[in-house]
Amino acid sequence: MFPDSMALLILLALGGLFVASWTLFLISKSHKQVLMRRLRLPRRRNSGANTPPRKLSLTPTIKLAASDPNYREVFPPSRRHILTSEPHDDSKILLRALPMTKPFDQADGSEYTPTGFTVNEIRGMGNFPDYAKLSGVPLPQPYWEFDMKKALPRPYRPFRWAYHQTMALKKLEPDWWIELENTYVERIRQRQALLAQYGELVLNYLPGSELACRELMEMALQFLVARYPHYFELDVKAMKFRNKILNTTSDLNVEHPLVVMTNNVPEDFAIMLRDPETGLYHFRAGAICSALGWNIGTKLGMTLGEIHQPIPDYKEKMQFSMDRYFAKKPTDKAIQRGSWGFEVDQPLFMPPGDPHEKHRDVQDENLDPSRVHLRVDWQTLRRLPLSGAVVFNFKALFTPLEYIHDEPYVPSLVLKVLREGSREIMKYKNTWHTEHRAIPMLESFDREQRARGIVERDWEAHTLDESPFYPGWEAKWHRDQGF
Repeated sequence: MFPDSMALLILLALGGLFVASWTLFLISKSHKQVLMRRLRLPRRRNSGANTPPRKLSLTPTIKLAASDPNYREVFPPSRRHILTSEPHDDSKILLRALPMTKPFDQADGSEYTPTGFTVNEIRGMGNFPDYAKLSGVPLPQPYWEFDMKKALPRPYRPFRWAYHQTMALKKLEPDWWIELENTYVERIRQRQALLAQYGELVLNYLPGSELACRELMEMALQFLVARYPHYFELDVKAMKFRNKILNTTSDLNVEHPLVVMTNNVPEDFAIMLRDPETGLYHFRAGAICSALGWNIGTKLGMTLGEIHQPIPDYKEKMQFSMDRYFAKKPTDKAIQRGSWGFEVDQPLFMPPGDPHEKHRDVQDENLDPSRVHLRVDWQTLRRLPLSGAVVFNFKALFTPLEYIHDEPYVPSLVLKVLREGSREIMKYKNTWHTEHRAIPMLESFDREQRARGIVERDWEAHTLDESPFYPGWEAKWHRDQGF
């Protein structure tokens, strides 16, 4: 559901009007204090994420086509026990579900989100509640030695053999949900320029997404302050976010949450909301500045299946399992994955008709090999605890292909995929326009590694045990960034 920039989970669209920003309703002061006190208890009950998702048998049910699975009565494990010991009854969600399209400031206080919270309970929490406790995903450890000017991204190499179209999901490492590196200032400037040029084609949101947008922003800012405390500050009382790298301050009461994200977080975010009528998830909001061949305006409002229709084998092999996965996904089981391709230079955003598309039509005999880059879209997927939205975030990471020459086994593994991988999938990845330069380079790297004993002469390519990395990656990574 993220792409190559679209290759697998959701790089979705935003069209439409600027909807009413977030309006906070307070319930009675006493009720609010009770909720906040419960939310910050020093000990909490064990997560309910290991309990099976709940399926109810209540009428009336929505009639779908016989071929369409119905997830209307299937909910993710509830996190409401973090607030209260009251028994949770899923039938209340089914009967009083917050509509996917209803603006949050118009929501009835007794309506429920898919994770079992009422609108009044959420309003009573105020700004920036303890999302680590609510979600079951801990905040990251402070990264004090991090140096923005030297930092390199971790060398993600999500290559597999045998190669076939799967999600290849791995458990999220909480310290690395949002990863900063030395292109930070450049990428933020690029994203701001793209927003100014393309507007709703890169950032948009539909009615009903207000709660999820706000929740996502608050979680992301909490993460940045915890992970990089020497670069970011958050004043919850004044609702100000201070960015010491850019020397900027964001007014969180004024700026839309997705604009705050675009101005401070160099990653793309796509928000999927559950339709109570079908239980299926729709792309309802996002900020996406690294899509190749599409833009948010072409995807907004779509279901997972509609978004991934162009992906080979998705409908036949993946759609059913993906819809089921979304319906049941626990809040505390965040995951990560990656997709990859080869590019000429470093195209970040390439909407249909962009001049850079012409590079994909030819194998340029004058192409300098130094211009061939490995592009990895590193992606994470998690459920937000209050709104129940499922959020993809991903960032495009570019590495000159020549840089991988000494990465054990990687050139051989990539060659195997290029030569023997599914033609339909490789066509979708658009590697052809670089292969006349990439394959000779990779062959040279592979010969050198085998001659030097870095790789066994008889090694047969297969997915590495260290995937998505390679043996010895940490030593090279630390050496190249100097810390």
